[in-house]
Amino acid sequence: MSAPADTPRAAGTAQTVALAALLLGACSIAFAPIFVRLSETGPTASAFWRTALAVPFLWAWAIATPRAGGDRANPLATPMLLAGLFFAGDLAVWHYSILFTSVANSTLLANLAPIFVTVGAWLLFGQRVTRTFLTGMAIAMGGAFVLVGPSFGLGERALLGDALGVVTAMFYGAYMLAVKHLREARSTARIMAVSTTVCAVALLPLSLVSGETMLPATSAGWLTLFGLALVCQTAGQSRIAYAMAHLPASFSSVSLLLQPAMATLYAWAILGERAGLAQLAGGAVILAGIWLARKGS
Repeated sequence: MSAPADTPRAAGTAQTVALAALLLGACSIAFAPIFVRLSETGPTASAFWRTALAVPFLWAWAIATPRAGGDRANPLATPMLLAGLFFAGDLAVWHYSILFTSVANSTLLANLAPIFVTVGAWLLFGQRVTRTFLTGMAIAMGGAFVLVGPSFGLGERALLGDALGVVTAMFYGAYMLAVKHLREARSTARIMAVSTTVCAVALLPLSLVSGETMLPATSAGWLTLFGLALVCQTAGQSRIAYAMAHLPASFSSVSLLLQPAMATLYAWAILGERAGLAQLAGGAVILAGIWLARKGS
């Protein structure tokens, strides 16, 4: 008689753990723009080190995790390669965005990813697009225009950073669609380890060709890169990937709502970046639109 009673309790506990992992992961990856601003290397180079330094830790996790059925298949199958390449594009573009515009703008615009995920799912997988989603998408886009508005007075550099934030959302949306396909058969640990490795390999030549500073000059610079790798990639992205594999999409969307808020708070506390009224209003509208779009997706 005890088994039926224990099963719902165990399922509830698992969901509680996954939700806690999701929230902690969102708070962790919100440190990424802070580390990028403090980095002594170039934006693409810091993206490379974020993934390269995380690879040993992620593979240790993958080796310690029992293999799912699909993990025995070719680790470099097309979807796995695409996941790594899309994430490489996401990091490279976003890190440049952070240098050109404010942390708040770059993070909020990058979190338009749910819009592109749903559009991609509609185009690729034939998933329905509801009126609620379309309303939320329109609201989010309107918030983006409000957010970007002050950049017109700051010159082309800020506008370029904002545009790169939107491109970041496109890359991350493509990455999420690839991971969604992979999770049907493969474990989260395996996906994270392989895709992060592919990402690092793709970012290395981009970093070298760009002529950026590849190595930090001080021990503090190395600590910043290890912060990116351990706090944001290993701990943050892995927790979110774990949670997204165990929670419904409505729970997963919490991370996309919490991250920009926490990034703005960190930027104010650490970098002294104060959000103006237009940023606060635009950010609130974007978050409301994303929430509505995810609710109707």
